[in-house]
Amino acid sequence: MELDVWLLLGAVVVIAAIASVRVAHRSGLPSLLLFLGFGLLLGSSGAGIQFNDPGLAQQLGLTALALILAEGGLTTNWRHVRGSVPTALVLATAGVGVSIVVVALAVQGLLGLDWRAALILGAVLASTDAAAVFSVLRRLPLPPRLAGILEAESGFNDAPTVIVVVLLSQVSKPMPSFAQFVLETLLELVIGTAVAFAVGPVGAYTLRRVALPASGLYPIAVLALTFVAYGGAVLLHGSGFLAVYVTALILGNARLPHRAATRGFAEGAAWLAQIGLFVMLGLLATPSEMSSSVAPGLIAGTVLVLLARPLSVVVCALIAWVLRFDRINLREQAFLSWAGLRGAVPIVLATIPWAAGVEGSKAIFNLVFVIVIVFTLLQGPTLPFFARLLGVTAPGEARDIEVESAPLEELNADLLQVKVPPGSKLHGVEVFELRLPAGAAVTLIVRDGKSSVPTDTTRIRADDLLLVVTTAECRDQVERRLRAVGRRGKLAGWHGEQGSE
Repeated sequence: MELDVWLLLGAVVVIAAIASVRVAHRSGLPSLLLFLGFGLLLGSSGAGIQFNDPGLAQQLGLTALALILAEGGLTTNWRHVRGSVPTALVLATAGVGVSIVVVALAVQGLLGLDWRAALILGAVLASTDAAAVFSVLRRLPLPPRLAGILEAESGFNDAPTVIVVVLLSQVSKPMPSFAQFVLETLLELVIGTAVAFAVGPVGAYTLRRVALPASGLYPIAVLALTFVAYGGAVLLHGSGFLAVYVTALILGNARLPHRAATRGFAEGAAWLAQIGLFVMLGLLATPSEMSSSVAPGLIAGTVLVLLARPLSVVVCALIAWVLRFDRINLREQAFLSWAGLRGAVPIVLATIPWAAGVEGSKAIFNLVFVIVIVFTLLQGPTLPFFARLLGVTAPGEARDIEVESAPLEELNADLLQVKVPPGSKLHGVEVFELRLPAGAAVTLIVRDGKSSVPTDTTRIRADDLLLVVTTAECRDQVERRLRAVGRRGKLAGWHGEQGSE
């Protein structure tokens, strides 16, 4: 087909996928299932588009996953996940290891796979999917600590699983020993983290001090920096996935101009990556070959969901309790076990051994495809029900205010745009009661599409947009004060709320 036909087809698929997100949101289905469905309809068993290149699918898939991870890091609030990171790291490392071993032992005995294939299947299925988890968390009211564990785990656990799958897929070499697995994994994670801590702070420092001629350049620069970290880490034989996620986490929580615009741009890019990724994976699949994979897939998926994931959560909860950095009760452990959603990540990882020519890897891909569809269909829609059943939801959790900034270089000042969300304690507070530092002032209020210059006695309302001019020196103090009042009202200081977390 000619280029214009491909462009038309691609645009139609994207629009149809966007429309399907609304259907998925209402039904509780993760949108990935619908995107996969589009790919299957367009593929060899549907419209007849041929795509059977696992190597190209691997490269495109890993790139799309890096972009999705970058969006996850940029939109993650460090203040919300900071206390959850130790537990998430244990789940992303020790938890992944437990899951790999349990699945491998089970499928080797039940399905008769050789040890390399069994370990590959266990490693491919060990990682939770960032896109699936993020989409569920955005519509499920969970306590910040529990949501933070799931969010950070899904961001961190891609890195070790990719490393293990790549090591296992090197058919020209003997299978590494356990010590080699551990040392290689730790080395790559350390290099990836080091690259992130080099690129992230330097990038944030530079963007704060360079006045770009257009606001739209800031989001592009931020995403480009995350891929600088990804490429740099890979060239140094480190974990690109960990580098891109940690770099995005640093940049997303740094004091950068136009942060809200950057988050919006990253979300749009990640949605486009998800659509393209899932449609491509649907094209790569051959439904006619999967009938023989249904029964083995159900067996392996059941082991994963009902045995491997719960056991990994229990082990990690025990480690967290012994090391005294978290205490996860049984209800929370049950929810974390059921919330380990799989999605694009396992399917993309299954293309690695396929592209490397591992014996039986096409069968592994088919198994993984069946597991993802069946168990995502089972877990995704039921997750809100289980959350309510286990009593781990937090309805009415107060939303934090959104603050976007633009630099005023000549004045050494910043212009803050503060959106007052529904339910914020800023509603009803008079401007003078904000008690902002001397170097800051509310200069304009936009309400119902109309702007006005406030007086000291002007009352702030929900859905208002406040424009606050502040000197660079007291900007952090201004943001903390606004957040504090947004959470506890004008007597925030009396209640001990400083807006620092």
